[in-house]
Order: sequence, then C-alpha cells, then structure tokens
Amino acid sequence: MFTAFFAELKDAGLPVTLREFLTLLEALDADLADKSIDEFYYLSRSALVKDERNLDKFDRVFGHVFKGLESTGEAIEADIPEEWLRKMAELHLSEEERAKIEALGGWDKLMETLKKRLEEQKGRHQGGSKWIGTGGTSPFGAYGYNPEGIRIGQDGNRNFRAVKVWDKREFKDLDDSRELGTRNIKMALRRLRQFARTGAAEELDLDGTIRQTARKGYLDINMRPERRNAVKVLVFFDVGGSMDWHIEETEQLFSAARAEFKTLEYFYFHNCLYEGVWKENRRRWQEKIDTWQVLHTYGSDYKVIFVGDASMSPYEIAIPGGSVEHMNPEAGQTWLQRVLDIYQHSVWLNPVPEEHWRYTQSIQMIKQLFGDRMYPLTLEGLDHAMAELKR
Repeated sequence: MFTAFFAELKDAGLPVTLREFLTLLEALDADLADKSIDEFYYLSRSALVKDERNLDKFDRVFGHVFKGLESTGEAIEADIPEEWLRKMAELHLSEEERAKIEALGGWDKLMETLKKRLEEQKGRHQGGSKWIGTGGTSPFGAYGYNPEGIRIGQDGNRNFRAVKVWDKREFKDLDDSRELGTRNIKMALRRLRQFARTGAAEELDLDGTIRQTARKGYLDINMRPERRNAVKVLVFFDVGGSMDWHIEETEQLFSAARAEFKTLEYFYFHNCLYEGVWKENRRRWQEKIDTWQVLHTYGSDYKVIFVGDASMSPYEIAIPGGSVEHMNPEAGQTWLQRVLDIYQHSVWLNPVPEEHWRYTQSIQMIKQLFGDRMYPLTLEGLDHAMAELKR
C-alpha cells in the first residue's frame, strides 16, 4: 500500500523524492503517527509536500489510497449520521418546512427511502418524481425541486431547499498561474539563493573547533563568517499610469524581495527606462538619479529584474522624444539595451496575463528586446524567472 501511495503521488505530478518517502517510513517505524489515520495524514503531508500548490493533489491521492475513495468517476459513497442530518434540519429549515417534512413521513421515512432507492436504481435518471437524478421533483438528486430533500451531484444551490449537500469531492487545485500572496512569492524567490560565507567571523565553527582541539590537545575555538545569501539584486519598478491596476501584486513582490535578498537595490521609472530614475515617487522631479550613475555604481554581478506591464505607445520605446512626460534625448530601447549589455542576467516580470501580451505591440517589442526573457507575475512565472537568473 505504501509503495502504491508513493507511485500515485508521482503519477499525480507531486515532486516527491525517494529520500522523503524513506523519511516517512522511518517516522512510521518510530510510531510518530500513533496508529491514527489523522496523525498519519499530517505526518505524511509534512514529509512529502513542500509546496502549498500541491496540497489538494496530495489530499486526493491520500483519500484514494487510504480511504477507498475514487479519485475520478461517478460513484458516490458516504455514511452520513442521522443525528447530523437532524441538526442540519434544525439549522436550515423553518418551522413550516419542518412541518412539511413530518407530513411526508419525517426523517426516518426520508432516509429509509433514500437507502432503498440507492439499492434499486441501476443507472442515471433524468426527470421524474421518484428516482435519484436530475431535473425532477424527487427529494433525492439535483436540478429539480422538492420542499425537502438531499442534493446529490449539483454544482450549486438553486432553490435553497436541500438540507444536506452530498456531493463527491471536487476541489480545484491551487492554481500556480495566480499570485497567491507574499509568502508564496518568498518561496519562489528563494530559488535564486546562492549562499556564501562573507564578512566577520562571528559564527562558531563546530567542526573546525573539534578538529583543531583534537590536533592540538587543548580547546581551540574556531570562528567563521555567517552563511548568507550572496545574490545581489537590482530591481526597476514601473509606476503610475496603467501600473496602478497592479499595485497589490507589485507591493507583494517588493515586500517579499526585501525580505529574501540582503543585497537589494531598487529604483522607479515610468513606462520605459530613460536617462533618469528615482527612489521616492513624491520627490521624483526634485531628486532624480542619473541612469548612467546607477549602471556605473552596481557591478555586472547583480541580477536585474524589471517589473512593469510594458503597455505604452511604441514611440516611447523606439524613438527619441517619445516619452509621454518629457523630451527624452535617447530612445527607451537604447537605455534598456545598455542595461542588457552590462547585466547578463536580466528578466522582465509582467503583471498583465500572458494570454493578453500578443495584443499589445509595446509588450512584444520589449519581450523581443529581452530575448523572450519576459515572464508573467505569477508563481509559475517567478519560478521560470528565478531559474533564468540563476543560470
């Protein structure tokens, strides 16, 4: 059974390794699950799931392997306690509706009839007033009407008369094409980590201390620099105009990046990069920073990320004086190309859904300028962007 569990997790697309599976088996040998299916569920999920996007896939595989539930198909099986249904009735039905139920034979009669129908019915039924099906007046089924009943296999509420929604489990997978918050962005950005020991020797080197103590015959404490993320990141944020529609996801990215990267520098621009950038939007006209100064200050070992919707007039990219705000002496594409010439590892993150890119000429121009290194501002897009920057 455990081997089948591992195989089905792999078939479902979960990135489960053999080492993680062996860790789970070791935990079971140590009786950490305490012979409880619930404890085993949480133990196995902790050992095998590393990404929240895979939780629903894991749940479906776990239910199929260990609870006998079908992951696909039409069969619906459940054991619903009668007392639970009675409590649901008290919660959802009015006095008048409960009186109708009693007039039709009461709960005992309703559940007895349902059980009998399940045993007798051999196939799907459409319409009518008796069998379990759709579009009729039977108290059992979907898309019909009855003053009281059990809803089976219906997408949602219609008459608000069902006292129990008894549907097969069909939760949608967490979608990695959607942005899911700062914590998930942090997890994606961590793929860019490159650790190194730099700075003052402030951390105890336990292995070195043991080795030197054994060699010298007396206690010889060794220190070493702390292990830090050595990646240096330079981010350019497009602000204003159509980017106002994307403030929330851009702020989440900014917050996550500042938390993940110790060496992070950022600047703002509008629509396209020109001869000046700024650090504070409220002082952008008074305290502009020369773009050449930025390019000469931060070395070519920085990873560069542009964040913007790339939605503008093509003239803003292609010709001098094309900016909507000022008379730019040089074209925007000239400045972008200078950045790309200096920084080998550069990407553009676009909050506009990728399926819409082909309709905007300026997006296509910048995408081509970046050598197709434009990625959507989604978790999947961040994964690909970080992999590109890490090359």
